[in-house]
Amino acid sequence: MLYVKKCIPKNIDWEQTIEINSQSLIFIDTIKFENSNYKNSFEFLNLRKDFKDQIDWNYLKYGRLWNYNLNYFEFLNQDNMTSQNGERLINIFIKELPKCKTGLEPYPLSLRCINWIKFFISHDISNSKFDSILFKQLNLLTCKLEYHILGNHLLENGFSLLFGAYYFNDEKLYKEAKKILIPQLNEQILTDGGHFELSPMYHCTMLYRMLDSYNLVLNNDLFNKELQPIFKEKSELMLSWLNLVVFKNGNIPLMNDAAFGITPTTKQLNEYASHLKLSFEKSVKLKESGYRKFVNNKFELIVDVGAIGPDYQPGHAHADTFSFELHVYGRPVITDTGTSTYEINDTRFYERGTSAHNTVVVNNLNSSHVWGGHRVADRAKVNIIKDLSDQIVANHSGYKSVNETHTRTFKNTGNSIILIDELEHQGVLYLHFAPLEEISIVKNKIIGKDFYFEFIGGESIKSFTTEFSPEFNKKLKRQSISIQFTKKIETIIK
Repeated sequence: MLYVKKCIPKNIDWEQTIEINSQSLIFIDTIKFENSNYKNSFEFLNLRKDFKDQIDWNYLKYGRLWNYNLNYFEFLNQDNMTSQNGERLINIFIKELPKCKTGLEPYPLSLRCINWIKFFISHDISNSKFDSILFKQLNLLTCKLEYHILGNHLLENGFSLLFGAYYFNDEKLYKEAKKILIPQLNEQILTDGGHFELSPMYHCTMLYRMLDSYNLVLNNDLFNKELQPIFKEKSELMLSWLNLVVFKNGNIPLMNDAAFGITPTTKQLNEYASHLKLSFEKSVKLKESGYRKFVNNKFELIVDVGAIGPDYQPGHAHADTFSFELHVYGRPVITDTGTSTYEINDTRFYERGTSAHNTVVVNNLNSSHVWGGHRVADRAKVNIIKDLSDQIVANHSGYKSVNETHTRTFKNTGNSIILIDELEHQGVLYLHFAPLEEISIVKNKIIGKDFYFEFIGGESIKSFTTEFSPEFNKKLKRQSISIQFTKKIETIIK
């Protein structure tokens, strides 16, 4: 799609109140956000800031993502938010709005408009000044649509315009929303239900927005409920994918950019979907997303044999081709490294790199060239050779610069999990254990309290300490191992 930048108004008069009528809408109970606002104090991403008398809406000392969260206004929809405190915070923001650099970027602008509308509906607020400012923000958004970024950013733009269209019964906003949502949902939601950026965290975020949008369209007789069928179809697909991928303990795998505490849990999403009478047991099979799950009475193994992400938007991808997570008797044993930051620094480079994942490294290279904060070049191409219910075999081209092809086999025998890694020359297998796991190395085995890993073909096993980041700005010490091998190594997990 060709992106043509629209003219952005240079001098919006935020103080002038325009006559605009909002609608009385029905919106059944949605998922509440975690409490993150306490008077003028805010906590996001495990970092808290007390602004005391003056809220700085451009505050960047905790990083850009923290400031984005401040400008989302999700805290308006937390459990203990009163209408008085919410209106107070909106009024403070409106006074500073012309100077809010981050807040006027299209992504936070989109989320803020949605959250304001949900707050106004749930507290039955009718305020001409708020409506005027909201309408101006929505019209500004139509001039800043993120066709240059695409992905979840453009979808959020579309969802925001949809909420605005319903709130103001505005045909123009609705046409803009529909023009985005129909083609983007058809492109971004894969045939197996996964979101095409291949981050379980962003999948949950997009699913939550889908459920809210379905809620809005289902319960209000506007625009002939035209989008209800596609919202129902895609919501049920996404719910089915999530329930196939999630572990029994409710955790999503932390693959690609993913962390706990950012999105609603699977349990919350399922309960919300049930209230909306949506099914999350659609007959789908994990395929296009590249995720696969093997389960027996002892193990849950989730593996990634998919592409790095959409070719034109792999910003949330890691160099983690053929990585996996393993739960034993319902608890995490082998974990991904997680994501603790989006800032461009050594931590970000490590967390996106191949050695931070449970896969094979050749010549100290990353299997895909991750650079910057959200950039990828020279991406590994995956070729699936065998795809069965108890076995998958695939290879990737990520090491073609050194004339290597990595082939990995995952096999579920019922009593054990077998991994086979094959190369032309030498490589290093990395495995990262959950922080609470105590392991010991005995000859060619790693022994835990109720499991062991046996390595056939390993030349040396080294143990070292790394950090696991289950949430943003949270790091836990854990034990990791590396095993050097030549041509082939077989790992038996029992």
